[in-house]
Amino acid sequence: MEPQRGIFHKTTLESTTLQQRSFHTTTLASHKRPHSESTDSEQQPSASKRPNQFQRASAISKEVPELTASIITPVDLDATASISEYSQRRAILATPRATIDRSLLLTFPRYGLPDSLVSNLNALGIKEIYPWQKQCLLGPGLLNGSRNLVYTAPTGGGKSLVADILMLKRVLENTNAKALLVLPYVALVQEKVRWLRNVVQGIKRQNPSKDSPQKKDSSLWQRRPDEDTVRVIGFFGGGKVRATWSDFDIGVCTFEKANTLINTAIDDCTITKLRAVVLDELHMLDDDHRGYLMELIATKLLSLEHDIQIIGMSATLQNIDLLSRWLNAHIYSTFYRPVPIEEHLVHEGKIYPASSTISLLKTASQLASDSNGSQLQNYAVRIVQPSPHKEFKDPVLNAVVALATETAKSGYGALVFCNSRRMFQVLLCLNSHFLFFAKRNHPRNGCENDARLISRALRDTSQLDPIIIEKRLDLLADLRSLSTGLDPCLAETVMSGVAFHHAGLTTEERDLIASAYDGGVLKVLAATCSLAAGINLPARRVILHNARMGRDLIGPSMLRQMRGRAGRKGKDEIGETYLCCRKDDLLAVIELMHAELPQISSGLTTDRHRIQRALLEIIAIRLANSRDTVDDYIQKTLLSLSMDSDVIRTHVDSSLQDLSEMGFIHFDDSGLYTATQLGKAVVASSLEPEDGAFVHREMQRALQAFVMDGEMHILYMFTPVQDSSVIINWKAFRSEMEGLDDSGLRVMTFLGLKPTQVNKMAQGGTLKETTPQEKEIARIYRRFYLALQLRDLCNEMPIHVVSHKYDMPRGAVQTLAQTCQGFAAGMIKFCEQMSWGAMAAVLDHFSDRLNAGAKSDLLALAKITFIKSRTARVFYENGFKTVAAVANADPKELVPILIQAQPSKVRLKSKDEQKYEEKLLAKAKVIADSANRLWQIEMQQQVYEE
Repeated sequence: MEPQRGIFHKTTLESTTLQQRSFHTTTLASHKRPHSESTDSEQQPSASKRPNQFQRASAISKEVPELTASIITPVDLDATASISEYSQRRAILATPRATIDRSLLLTFPRYGLPDSLVSNLNALGIKEIYPWQKQCLLGPGLLNGSRNLVYTAPTGGGKSLVADILMLKRVLENTNAKALLVLPYVALVQEKVRWLRNVVQGIKRQNPSKDSPQKKDSSLWQRRPDEDTVRVIGFFGGGKVRATWSDFDIGVCTFEKANTLINTAIDDCTITKLRAVVLDELHMLDDDHRGYLMELIATKLLSLEHDIQIIGMSATLQNIDLLSRWLNAHIYSTFYRPVPIEEHLVHEGKIYPASSTISLLKTASQLASDSNGSQLQNYAVRIVQPSPHKEFKDPVLNAVVALATETAKSGYGALVFCNSRRMFQVLLCLNSHFLFFAKRNHPRNGCENDARLISRALRDTSQLDPIIIEKRLDLLADLRSLSTGLDPCLAETVMSGVAFHHAGLTTEERDLIASAYDGGVLKVLAATCSLAAGINLPARRVILHNARMGRDLIGPSMLRQMRGRAGRKGKDEIGETYLCCRKDDLLAVIELMHAELPQISSGLTTDRHRIQRALLEIIAIRLANSRDTVDDYIQKTLLSLSMDSDVIRTHVDSSLQDLSEMGFIHFDDSGLYTATQLGKAVVASSLEPEDGAFVHREMQRALQAFVMDGEMHILYMFTPVQDSSVIINWKAFRSEMEGLDDSGLRVMTFLGLKPTQVNKMAQGGTLKETTPQEKEIARIYRRFYLALQLRDLCNEMPIHVVSHKYDMPRGAVQTLAQTCQGFAAGMIKFCEQMSWGAMAAVLDHFSDRLNAGAKSDLLALAKITFIKSRTARVFYENGFKTVAAVANADPKELVPILIQAQPSKVRLKSKDEQKYEEKLLAKAKVIADSANRLWQIEMQQQVYEE
């Protein structure tokens, strides 16, 4: 066997010379080689007949060598038998059966659930509820909707079902009743919409007025086919269509959308139809960025005169009593989990058990106080043996890989939470050659590095079920068929059953990976902390690679969220968590594990002046119009329970004065408050007052001299103003600036951006942000940098190309485009409210182009599913210039065009190529069906116009 080399492939020189029998590595000056040596090789007939062939570097195999994960051995040799069966295979009675307690059945009369709902829940695997769910539902006034509820239960404990039942009861008891379910993330909204649609499928609501002859005649042309069904709609992102209460029965919303819906409903007096509001992840109330919106929503609902049942829930609530007093709610708290969790601390290759947080703290304290560790040998139950591979010299990484591979080889799933910080980010200030080297030789993300190493330890797939291998090939084909192509790291890891999940991936990539992991196709998923608070992907074993995310320690709430992913009801009998701790972080981990969950507090008095938005909204929607009504509103906030009233009054006085000085509200002589046109525009566009003032200044300046002979000024106007975390690659900025035409340069000059400043920054300068003026100009630079990316997206440059060009993850580029669509919708409402119709029309057109990722001539084609950006252009250039042309095409005709539209030429083996074409054919059928639907709508519109 050849010795281990420093690089993973042979150079061309090595490949050539190794074919010879012997060779020299040194020469002596003024000495010739002996003739016997030079002819020695000629005596070999095989060598003399085969001349040395030059080999291209690309022809040499670049496959990285396989690694072997370290063995985990038990300290107690007598425990070997139980370990060989894998410690998680245990029969545990987690839930009492319904034969013991009939009130655990969904058909129990006191719940009052219709048979159709019970049948749907049974079909989804919910045939009975847990004892704590029964106790919670039977709390005073909950089932009839007369009392609010705040409750807490561990992740995976079934807390969502309680809220679902109460919400559905409110919706089903009245045909006009509406409900809102508020969630923090778009991924959670999408997941919940799919779940609720399955829950309410086929359920008919009783409409007593439907059978009345008078009503039947009067509403003959008004009834919809789905009038008696329960319509579940998701609200997130931006949209030009204004949502009304008649569009849905259950609205699943992000914080921002829920706040906008409630503001609109209060303003037009349709809020009386709202019967229930569910606030999930209630612990995010004091989140400094978005959590205050939950407080605004709940406070406005508490200020209304009619009854709305508010249901708040979270897995991590500390001061639940305070929230109960605020919402006037019944309290319920439980620590029950249907799947028990075993917790472990991994330190210097030794695994220490902890059946509870207290015992884990005790173990960590003993480790910290023991200098040599000799006294702790009795506490460790297993040891991760050192690895001979240099890649695994770090004991933390060695333990992570060993634990993950052990889980996968036993047939279970593992989640590895790891550092999300880009490894080469600190090199941005270094020279470009070293930065290029760092990017090529190090993965962009910590979880990508973990996924690569774990996959190399799981390279042997000879023992796998052929069906699993087939599904992994299907997953690769699905990823390859995306518009962004197949990620090189995923190409290495997927066949080993390993993948990664972070915000740098596009939405389509994350969905495919999450679905494959949930279905058992992938066994190990390396993810960032966002997965813990995002979509629900539980695992048999959760492994925390270090207690830090970036430079900072994770918080107690995030730690509980991560550990809560361990154990899957219905698939696992037990869950395991392993916190792999670095030697230097042991004391910090002790403090982290000892720390209690943070106390929930109001987010209205931070330095971001959130209370200004609260006051502006209630005045704009006419919920308050005087100081007395403002004080009544403030008394219903969480702020009033956590701060002295005199301090609150001072905040309110100063905020009202600031709003008046910014021109958002007006005080008349009688003491009444009214919102100005500008104030109403800020509320309609869902902007912060400070951001609204900035946008107004930018708009006013643009109206005086708008650069209309190019796209840059228009694109700049609907670039988001909120994102101050954008990291500018100044070299890319300078390169794009040098390529701008006269129109683009005039926009830069008009905005006050200086090419000399960009050049200075590209050479390593620093952008000052100390004074308010410097902060504003820095914001303009960031907006213009993002506007350059939007320009490329609108001109059919694929996401992955934009990502490479501006040194941003492709997921971040996609998120930028989606965020801009929402911001553009807000800007259009802002312009309409300010009576700037022409500006609104221009922004509306470019919003369509951004959504399509294409120029104006492709907007019609871009409405077809899967037809966006470059794909639309390829269809257009191949003669499919209209929706009708695509609708009338055979799907097989579209496959070559889809292949042509792929980001790179694909060279596959015959079997892989067949799968790839099958995936593209399935996509072509979806495209043809979508085009047919659009064509039918167009034909109907033409008939109506005639």
